Amino acid sequence: MDPITIALGLAQFAPTLLRFFGVGEKNAKVAEKVVEVAQAITGRSTPAEALEAIQADARLQVDFQNKILDREQELTRLYYADVADARQRDAEFIKSGKTNTRANWLSGLAILVVIGICVAVWASPNIPEYQKGIATLVLGRFLGYIDQVFNFEFGTTRSSKQKDATIEALTK
Repeated sequence: MDPITIALGLAQFAPTLLRFFGVGEKNAKVAEKVVEVAQAITGRSTPAEALEAIQADARLQVDFQNKILDREQELTRLYYADVADARQRDAEFIKSGKTNTRANWLSGLAILVVIGICVAVWASPNIPEYQKGIATLVLGRFLGYIDQVFNFEFGTTRSSKQKDATIEALTK
């Protein structure tokens, strides 16, 4: 089995791992690190054997969870390296005097969809409840897209930076 499949099998013992998986090379690196932890804990030579050993032994499950918590900062860095690359890409656009037209259009479209849904729902009081529910779901999704744009453009908040600094100090 591939590392991502094994890592997803191991995630039942450390559910916080699930946030690291999606598609892409960065996720494969995270999966490889998770599998390395499992093999180190169990002493098994293959990822599949390590998964089986952890599934069969509650003590190994606890050891695995503790090691994952210890390495969570490293896993988070691997996972978010993708965002750093995207910001670097935007910086290169700015340096060359160009604009990221695709990103501008996508974020503008998200804002227009949010405005359009709000106007449609508020202007039509006779919309059936199930249609309002669907509109609310779509609205929530597009508000999420706008949230991602703001998080990308403006980074983290001051309180998150303080939290990260505290965690960094505690881990040393």
